Amino acid sequence: MSPRSTVVEARRTRARIIDRSVALASVDGLEGLTIGRLAADLGLSKAGVLGHFGTKEALQLATLERASALFTALVWDPAAATEPGLRRLRAVCQSWIDYLEHAREVFPGGCLFTTAAVEFDAHDGPVRRNVARLLLVWRRRLAGEVRLAVEAGDLPPDTDPEQVVHELTGIYLALNQALQLLRDPLAATRTRRALDRLLPADRSLPAR
Repeated sequence: MSPRSTVVEARRTRARIIDRSVALASVDGLEGLTIGRLAADLGLSKAGVLGHFGTKEALQLATLERASALFTALVWDPAAATEPGLRRLRAVCQSWIDYLEHAREVFPGGCLFTTAAVEFDAHDGPVRRNVARLLLVWRRRLAGEVRLAVEAGDLPPDTDPEQVVHELTGIYLALNQALQLLRDPLAATRTRRALDRLLPADRSLPAR
């Protein structure tokens, strides 16, 4: 095998490990990732898995970055071409519902970031900092869309973007819980009702 082929194969193996880690972490948490489980699932040796990362923490950080890229592809990208502001924000909110309802092949245990936030909120270290960083990046992106909606006149001029994002976050935490823990068949419907109150498509309706 040529050196180039060896590098390509190593990259493929690393990608397989990370994708499997994302799926496992959505169910068992980042702390639940084990080299032995990954090796068994992927038909690799423990040394073969560990050799790509060196430490469990490095694996956890790589898993977070991959999960973030997948979240962006599933939630932001489908709405990216929509008119910026309220229309795009509402399109993102719909993609967000779809992600929590249907992305089971990628995230079989629901939102990995919700799980990770609970796991690491009382800890310190690189994993906690990266969980917080990624969540803040997402919040800032949403707040930017709220500001564009205000500038376009689609939301009242006194709308507080950070407050809207705070409430949106609560709505989706509730949706994840209703889907995962309560198995509520009306979870998505209730979420859409909440969104219509918070981000009314009809400008004549009051916004919060």
